[in-house]
Amino acid sequence: MNVTINGTAHELPSGATVTQAVRKLTEATSGVAVAVNDEVVSRGAWDSTALAEADRVEVLTAVQGG
Repeated sequence: MNVTINGTAHELPSGATVTQAVRKLTEATSGVAVAVNDEVVSRGAWDSTALAEADRVEVLTAVQGG
């Protein structure tokens, strides 16, 4: 299925989860926030939140510095 992650089209297997979408962009395990179709998904729900065709996923990572 095709989803948009941070504005770029990505192909994911049918039934893919938020966790799989996040791993397309980063292996970071902390400092990451996700929204699917403009709705924030809590970290505890990533593994159980399935994506659907044409979903829009935004993955935000915290950056340290100044």
